[in-house]
Amino acid sequence: MSEQQLLNVGKIVNTHGVRGEIKVWPQTDFPDVRFRAGSKLLLVNPEAGGQPAEVEVVSAREQKNMFVVRLKGWDDINQVEKYKGWELKVEAEDRVELEEDEYYLSDIVGCAVFTEEGEELGFVKEILSPGANDVWVVKRLKGGDLLLPYIDEVVKEVDVAARRVKVHLMEGLL
Repeated sequence: MSEQQLLNVGKIVNTHGVRGEIKVWPQTDFPDVRFRAGSKLLLVNPEAGGQPAEVEVVSAREQKNMFVVRLKGWDDINQVEKYKGWELKVEAEDRVELEEDEYYLSDIVGCAVFTEEGEELGFVKEILSPGANDVWVVKRLKGGDLLLPYIDEVVKEVDVAARRVKVHLMEGLL
């Protein structure tokens, strides 16, 4: 299984108590789905690679912007101590279905960007979240990066299947 097929949902940052619970920093927009009882997750060592190990959530509760999670078969602090820093992931095909006009950021990165007139500007190289709205960083074919605010007036059409984005270049963006 390649690392490309896996999506981060959390990182184990510490143990909690002596009964095998772990503190997880959520890295998903769907923590209630990912950390509910019965959810299957993949445990991945970010430094060593290797095969991910499947684990099952027994229980979870939110606590100070983190989740305290109990995994099936983990009943002692000594069993979980070695997993600090490890990542919890899911396979790409297990993604939560989104509403129409909603996209996963990973699906947008790499898309070709075109103006309304059909001129190719470049491709989305990363997405920043500085505040009120996301900013798409476009690696231009010529020149430096272009910063596009993700607002209705600028991003006109997103076709994830075709890997294309149509934008309106408001005055001052170039």
